[in-house]
Amino acid sequence: MARSSADAASAAPSGDAAGAVPGASGAAAVAVYDRRPFFERALRHGAAMRILDAERLDAIRRDAPKGLVQIARFFGTEFLRPELERARERMVNLIGLHLEDATGGDLDRAAQLLRDHSLLSRSKQGSDMLKALIAMPDSSHFGLADDDAAFGERDDHLPQLARWSLRNIDDYRAERDRRQAARDRIDAACWFAARSDVSRDDLREAQVDAEAVIRTGLLAHAASGRVQLPSWSRFAALVAQLRRRAAAGPLASGLPAELPPRFAPLARDLWAAMERDDLPRILDAAVTPKKLFTQTVSFLGRYHWADGDAGEIGDFDRAVSDQWARLTQGHTDDSSLLTLFLCIAAGVPPRTALTESAAASLVRRLRKHGYDAEKPSDFIREFAPHEHHNDYQRLWKQFADDTRRDLLDERDTKLFEALSALRLHCNLVAAPEKPARKAAPPAVAPAGEPPPAPAGKTSPKAPRKTPRTTAAKPAPTTAARRAASS
Repeated sequence: MARSSADAASAAPSGDAAGAVPGASGAAAVAVYDRRPFFERALRHGAAMRILDAERLDAIRRDAPKGLVQIARFFGTEFLRPELERARERMVNLIGLHLEDATGGDLDRAAQLLRDHSLLSRSKQGSDMLKALIAMPDSSHFGLADDDAAFGERDDHLPQLARWSLRNIDDYRAERDRRQAARDRIDAACWFAARSDVSRDDLREAQVDAEAVIRTGLLAHAASGRVQLPSWSRFAALVAQLRRRAAAGPLASGLPAELPPRFAPLARDLWAAMERDDLPRILDAAVTPKKLFTQTVSFLGRYHWADGDAGEIGDFDRAVSDQWARLTQGHTDDSSLLTLFLCIAAGVPPRTALTESAAASLVRRLRKHGYDAEKPSDFIREFAPHEHHNDYQRLWKQFADDTRRDLLDERDTKLFEALSALRLHCNLVAAPEKPARKAAPPAVAPAGEPPPAPAGKTSPKAPRKTPRTTAAKPAPTTAARRAASS
């Protein structure tokens, strides 16, 4: 590898990094892109310009095989030809990365580095560059960034080095800039957090993103003139204070005067983004801080408050849990929950069961006034156990889509389809039977008198005396009348 490069370099013309088309001059000259590895270009250029003499080229030839074996052994084995071929590619690339990064692509300076330092030391410099890159945080999230881990302390470091040892200088610079930006955000977040005595370990434990910490510090400074990382109750109070300031006049910048200069550009960009995207919604007095910062998807994780008031948060969680248990009455089956959600959507007292007559009245109310399908969604977000939010939202949406036509169809005057849909999805129960009227307690009769008859029964009547009657005499016959007359 090194021998062929050095021998070829002795006959190579100078200026081989980028040449011009023969015959072209001035503004019409066309640059020629050289696709050879930067190490080869620097080596040929040094040999052609006599920067590298014969003795130095011989030393490079002697060091090259040693470097190949070391690299092959580090990444695998030196006893396989494919491993040695890959080691050659890595060595050429590692040396080229160092030379191009250190010199900015200047071939003269790159050749001078090859003259003044051994080949193995330039390979090690390239390797050290990549190890430093891999050890940098690759995310600004404290739960994902491992910015204190030196190279080799994580199992994925060696595979990363194997990949990056074959990447070009443009990829390296882009990744270095990205990781450096993540480190700057982490350092700036630690500065803001330190104003409230919150340590880096506390931020790691909270699993928070660095930008959320910085935004919170900027918002607190704009509201109170002091950088702080507050508890939730204090954070809500700061939002209210910020709204009062905005109502009184233009808001001052959220950038604190004592901010270190290296963090100023980052903080300035974040504050500008907050003014554009966040403050219009934060300053809307119609939205409570709790709803905005804990129930709005675009604001979740965007700001951070410390857990210093764990008791307050625990009391709030218990209150929410008690409210859910009170309204559901311990029923968590789909039918009972859908009945509850439908009542909330219709604006009637929430119940987990309805009688047929109550369901019919509910359908008539829906057809007259309509219903708000968002109310159950808000109720779920506010009171339901967090781990069931998605399931309950999906359950309600599916029910609303499936039953909307049947519930609101005015042609169903007998409510047959509507009640059938409710029987299928909701919890309809039979009306309770009316209790029987209780019998009055027996009355106590005065002494010497017979007891009164029980309620509902007539008293026995005294036997009626049959009047004595005289038998009627039979009418006289005609013969008898004639005898009497004679």
